[in-house]
Amino acid sequence: MDPVTLPGAPNVALRAAEKRGYGVPNEHGDRPGRPAPDRGGSSGGTALAARRERPRWRQRVSTTLALIRANPTGRVALKIFIAIAGALVVTIGLALIPLPGPGWLLVIAGLGIWAVEFHWARRLLTFTRRHVHNWTEWVKRQSLTVRFVLGAVGLVFVSTVVWLSLKYSLGIDVVARALHYLATH
Repeated sequence: MDPVTLPGAPNVALRAAEKRGYGVPNEHGDRPGRPAPDRGGSSGGTALAARRERPRWRQRVSTTLALIRANPTGRVALKIFIAIAGALVVTIGLALIPLPGPGWLLVIAGLGIWAVEFHWARRLLTFTRRHVHNWTEWVKRQSLTVRFVLGAVGLVFVSTVVWLSLKYSLGIDVVARALHYLATH
């Protein structure tokens, strides 16, 4: 196996793992079904190669995950940790969906956490991104009137969800209080 040439401290850990006999892939190109990364070379030029390089923090995270996966116990522990962390974020997101705020964003973030280890989550996240992108592009192509109507429908929906959440979970009927206030003042 070729030695890995990433700068910094992770090289020491990679070499130690290789000495123990663990194969440590350091790039996504080493995984089956993915193309090998293009290093720029003579055809791409330095500007193109610099643009394609991953940020340092992503390289370190990728190297750390590869080191953990290289050990059979680490691989199982990582799967368990990712499963629990993703489930926690998704559960909080699902609980917050009826309320205004980041409910769906947290569900998608939890899906992103699961996508680190689980192929089904990676496929579902890709599906979700594609459909959200297609919806956004469709809305951008519509006239200003259609966009206004979509925004108004969204605002009415969110307002109704907030009103029903306050009424049935906290016992506060905002509409009745507002009507009572208007009638007395």
